[in-house]
Amino acid sequence: MGSLAVIARQLGHRVSGSDQNVYPPMSTQLQELGIELREGYHPEHLQPKPDLVIIGNALSRGNPAVEAVLRDRLVYTSGPQWLAQAVLQHKWVLGVAGTHGKTTTSAMLAWVLEYAGARPGYLIGGVTKNFPRSASLGESDFFVVEADEYDTAFFDKRSKFIHYAPRTAILNNLEFDHADIFENLAAIERQFHHLVRTVPGNGLIISPYRDSVLEAVLSQGLWSPRQQFGVNVPDEVCRLLASGGGAFWNANLSGDSGEAFEVVQYGQGATGEVVNRCAVQWALTGEHNVRNALAAIAAARHVGIDTATSTAALREFAGVKRRMEHLGTIGGVSVYDDFAHHPTAIDTTLRGMAAKMAAGESGGRLVAIIEPRSNTMKLGIHQTDLAAATTAADLVLWKKPESSGLDFHTLLAQSECPAHAFDSVEEIVSFVKEGSAHGDRIVIMSNGGFDNIHQKLLSALRGTPGSLN
Repeated sequence: MGSLAVIARQLGHRVSGSDQNVYPPMSTQLQELGIELREGYHPEHLQPKPDLVIIGNALSRGNPAVEAVLRDRLVYTSGPQWLAQAVLQHKWVLGVAGTHGKTTTSAMLAWVLEYAGARPGYLIGGVTKNFPRSASLGESDFFVVEADEYDTAFFDKRSKFIHYAPRTAILNNLEFDHADIFENLAAIERQFHHLVRTVPGNGLIISPYRDSVLEAVLSQGLWSPRQQFGVNVPDEVCRLLASGGGAFWNANLSGDSGEAFEVVQYGQGATGEVVNRCAVQWALTGEHNVRNALAAIAAARHVGIDTATSTAALREFAGVKRRMEHLGTIGGVSVYDDFAHHPTAIDTTLRGMAAKMAAGESGGRLVAIIEPRSNTMKLGIHQTDLAAATTAADLVLWKKPESSGLDFHTLLAQSECPAHAFDSVEEIVSFVKEGSAHGDRIVIMSNGGFDNIHQKLLSALRGTPGSLN
């Protein structure tokens, strides 16, 4: 919604917005653009009467603002529908879908196009470090959009990405998530196949090698060319897959951290020959980000950007705020912020950092501080997966939600490393301050503001008076 506000402002509209618990970096970005932020959903925020109200999917019937819109017969629409009608109709849309990696892959792809001089428009659900804003109209026919499977609005229960009609569609991965709106994995698969149905015959679908869930989706019908990508896939397999009618993209990792890898492009043809090899050394870690990079490279090639240019761009990719963002190092203790809110994302992120630490021989511990904030996590859906997702850490600290279906007693008992659960952020900060040591790397994981734990912890490590208040 914040990114949509940026687009609307660029189109020349006067824009204001209401939300609860507004927090940086998005709030800062909006304020800098002169977009008025109002705390809470009060009907008076709709005065003077707006020409159009865009209603986000977090709001439902009973919300005071929603009730005022309906009572006063204000013109309203959803964010995805407005974007499709106001911006995307005549664009070459590059949509990035998947349970994990949408924001990072969208940011990578937009940056590759920008680096290549394509001047794309983009809408990303986060603040990137290579662009001054999370969204832009751009100056070309290309538009990169983060294509979310969450429902559109209280009056439109289709997934958001149904509205975007991408010509180039990345399907990064697919796991069960959003248990508050999807009954089971099959329900999400159905929505993903609705997306597949909107990709034209002259478009392209890009998906990972050997993802059984996405294979099940595509087996329901495929009307567009398809290309696949993978990591450390044997050469003979890559050639076979490429010779079957679509190019294949492989990454050969140098070590386990994901900080260096070789991109191998296998061309479409009878023998699936290698047509390009390019090396990447970059600032990101983790095999998951290497996979994100391959998807972005393949999508960029579809719009005419060669692999060498794409890999050169990725060497300068600085990442996205709140995706393993380094916040500071104090007394040899480094603090990172990450958006991980699913067991798979937690696992891959921690493994990437652990591999980086092992390669650097820092000698410190990897400490994970996790707030299970998403609806799916709080419902206890991932109870059996969470302990296994943290095995790469040396210490795990959990923040208990006020209401949760998670059994923390069982979670702590199942943990392979020392683990503790706390009722408050202040307790976590005090525990870390007393027990941290030189070389430790602390990764804070949440898809929300986490009661400003990041700054509270940094202040505590600095010894700032009153930092725990």
